[in-house]
Amino acid sequence: MAKIKKPRIVTPIPGPKARKVIERHNKYMATTTNDPKHAPLVIDSGEGVWFKDVDGNTILDFSSGIAVLNTGIRHPEVEKAIREQLRKIWHAAGTDFYNLPQVELAEELDKITPGKFEKKTFLSNSGTESVEAAIKVAKWATQRKWFIGFIGAFHGRTLGSMSFTASKPHHRSRMFPVMTGVEHVPYPNPYRNPWHIDGYEQPDELVNRAIEYIDEYVFNHYVPADEVAAILLEAVQGEGGYVVPPKNFLRELKKLADQHDIKLIDDEIQMGMGRTGKMFAIEHFGVAPDILCTAKALGSGIPIGATVFRKELDFGISGVHSNTYGGNSIACAAALATIKVIKGGMVQNAAKLGRLFKERLEEMQDKYKTIGDVRGLGLAWGVEFVKDRKTKEYAKEPREKILLEALKNGLALLGCGTSSIRLIPALNITEEEAKIGLDIFEKAIVTETK
Repeated sequence: MAKIKKPRIVTPIPGPKARKVIERHNKYMATTTNDPKHAPLVIDSGEGVWFKDVDGNTILDFSSGIAVLNTGIRHPEVEKAIREQLRKIWHAAGTDFYNLPQVELAEELDKITPGKFEKKTFLSNSGTESVEAAIKVAKWATQRKWFIGFIGAFHGRTLGSMSFTASKPHHRSRMFPVMTGVEHVPYPNPYRNPWHIDGYEQPDELVNRAIEYIDEYVFNHYVPADEVAAILLEAVQGEGGYVVPPKNFLRELKKLADQHDIKLIDDEIQMGMGRTGKMFAIEHFGVAPDILCTAKALGSGIPIGATVFRKELDFGISGVHSNTYGGNSIACAAALATIKVIKGGMVQNAAKLGRLFKERLEEMQDKYKTIGDVRGLGLAWGVEFVKDRKTKEYAKEPREKILLEALKNGLALLGCGTSSIRLIPALNITEEEAKIGLDIFEKAIVTETK
């Protein structure tokens, strides 16, 4: 694809070819999250931050494949690494034998993840698998049974990870019983929290309440602290609405965890790999977790997950945990190239353009009463829509209309939370492209909230 300056719409979205694909999809594919009413997009090809649908429409991508394509669509260096590995071997059964790409990737993850201590890595195929591994590492190393999770979190949909997921009720619909021993506590959301504290004006008060709830009410009343293996959280919540906690929350939480020898598991699956303007979101808060989960953007679209943890937490016995495809040779090659590319300036670009997004989105918040909250870091931004700013009543229907209107004008976006939209372009997006997308987003808000 030649360098593109702006979206180009040649048919309505969905066009005739897209409608046929959607019809076939609905006939043969299991129901997941696709909704042709709000996102009738059938992707055919792409490059950088642009893709074409099957009808030839050119779309600017502010979704990054759900925060997977941080290096952009088909980054040439990542593609080169994949092609080179394809000529060697595709799968080398790293669970039974040994192969160099796995070792090289583990060494690189040791370097880029926070914490000046020796680490080990378990490689898997996805984010939910990286969380499942973290659960097992924590149970094995501590010989404890309980866990603490947070309301608003999303950690996956397999039974272990789903036990912690608490962003939308339908994720658990008809799935009980899930893994036992997980207690959920309020996340210090500055905009919405059980204590009705304005966390932007009173961040310390909000943090104190959140920590007090765990320490005073949970530990002192029904979950023995010395039986808690780990606390699992997202440093910045993703599916729950792109929620950024107060600055000192992670430090106070780690202090509480260390007091009771509880491990801290940081889920960086959606916010890691440079997305927030640092390699991992938790680095904004000056805390090193005991266990870190990453996936999504790690392979630039090639499925791979990783669980990185303190060396002393390792199983130490062969076969306690393993899988067949984890650390696949092609996936490891893609991940190594991805890390190199992201370290080569993309983290800095995300931090730089984050200032543009903050300025423009806050301007929109000032102009349009339907926007209740704007929050984010780097190139991870959430805009929450409400019916009334005083009551903060969710505005889910306007959110869906804005998503569709933006798409019709050539901008792909995704919802998150109950009534929020996330803006998550690739980290190599230019300032010009970012402004084009922000202009389309604002136009969609104006059109659908008149």
